[in-house]
Amino acid sequence: MRANFTGPSYTVGIEEELMIVDAKSYALVNAIESLLEDAGAANVEREDGEIKPELMESVLEIATKPCADVVEAGDQLRSLRQNVRETAAARGLSIGSAGTHPFAMWEDQRIVRRPRYRDLISALRFVARQELIFGMHVHIGLDDADKAIHVANGMRVHVPVLLALSANSPFWRGDRTGLASTRMPIFRQFPRVGMPPAYRDWEDWERQVAFMVRSGVMEDYTYLWYDVRPHPNLGTVEIRACDSQTRVEHTVALAALIQAMVHELAEHFDAGKKLSEYPWQMLDENRWLAARHGLDGEIVDLPGNDRVTTKALARRLLERLEPHAQQLGGAGPLDGIRDLLERGNGAARQCVVYEANTDLNEVMDEILAATAL
Repeated sequence: MRANFTGPSYTVGIEEELMIVDAKSYALVNAIESLLEDAGAANVEREDGEIKPELMESVLEIATKPCADVVEAGDQLRSLRQNVRETAAARGLSIGSAGTHPFAMWEDQRIVRRPRYRDLISALRFVARQELIFGMHVHIGLDDADKAIHVANGMRVHVPVLLALSANSPFWRGDRTGLASTRMPIFRQFPRVGMPPAYRDWEDWERQVAFMVRSGVMEDYTYLWYDVRPHPNLGTVEIRACDSQTRVEHTVALAALIQAMVHELAEHFDAGKKLSEYPWQMLDENRWLAARHGLDGEIVDLPGNDRVTTKALARRLLERLEPHAQQLGGAGPLDGIRDLLERGNGAARQCVVYEANTDLNEVMDEILAATAL
């Protein structure tokens, strides 16, 4: 397997999965093919990234190009959001962003007519059919394969905080689930998801992936859907733990925080230091606590065993990482993290809207309006 970890380091790429909805009823609409055609996505090389299909026809993915910093990535993301909103509006549709649609039914969604997705349904059946969820992925470029493994291993301890900050899916199939991120347990039903194992080095990762491919359980490493994974084709470490964000400034802020985390871990590798060893079970438990309570609960402060409030841990982490963000030109966007800590994550904001009139249409109205800001 060729590893394209050639740099430049710390480039940023952001992917967002967005919902396509009817502008009046707010129901999901199976319209990805017509929107791709209208946008000329298949035939035009865009300066601001890509517009792509996902598993279901009611889902649209936008992806920036590799950017030098988060400010550039944010500019591309805003341009892409505006483009797909305008394209959708011409057909009486709207674009929304959240971790789940509050009242949609997966039974009403069509699967995209692409071999990869049809094969996925054939292999996973119900597990794939009910995956009506929306996530954001962040790619950070690195210049060394062993460094990428070190960073991916180290990022595992940060996944719960990222999930708590980004939790934005408190509703599912018309029900208030009691979870801040309902998206997490829905996706957990997939194989090869969640908290990844730790790998010794690049050779170990490559050997384990090759074993799984030879065994016929997956076609290639892109069928590893862990919260964090190296992506050798792109030369990045990809962080996949976050719910899609309604407000674009929160997407960019999370990307800035992730870039700073990667920078800190890369410097740790360059200094020849070793990572602390964390019990996988406790990493996974923290992930669950973050999905359940968001920023309003507690998680275990590893490598110790003391429980701390998730907000306190996030604030401490933000203070430690801000110098790294300053070096990378991403300190300004971190104001979005402060906004999440002060005013609540997306899940909390959705619940405030819902509690006024217990009306999920009002929740969707707020999601669509804030997506467009």
